[in-house]
Amino acid sequence: MGKAPDHRSRAPLRLREPGQEAARARLAALGFDAVALRIGDGRAGWPEAAPFDAILVSAAGPDVPAALKDQLTPGGHLVLPVGPPGGQTLLRLTRSGPERFASTDLGPVSFVPLVRGEVATERG
Repeated sequence: MGKAPDHRSRAPLRLREPGQEAARARLAALGFDAVALRIGDGRAGWPEAAPFDAILVSAAGPDVPAALKDQLTPGGHLVLPVGPPGGQTLLRLTRSGPERFASTDLGPVSFVPLVRGEVATERG
């Protein structure tokens, strides 16, 4: 699967398949027809569809995955919780150069853990 067709598209990445069909049906019912869903390892992102203007991660890891930073456009934003359970912080990273990122601490949060997994097949 290639890049999303336009700026209105979103490309959620899920590690587990349960709920994907329900999410697809819900999005279609709301009129979001340019949405691609993929099951895979959230720490790896979606390099085949990169670059992205924004990446939002809804699970916490111990650090910021380099693969996600690499997939941002210049000026792009990465928002994700980082840290161990009970000590997580929501960060916003903005790409300011090829290897430069400005980081903003958005405060303490509590999210489920970001776990590693095998990338499965894509479904469009």
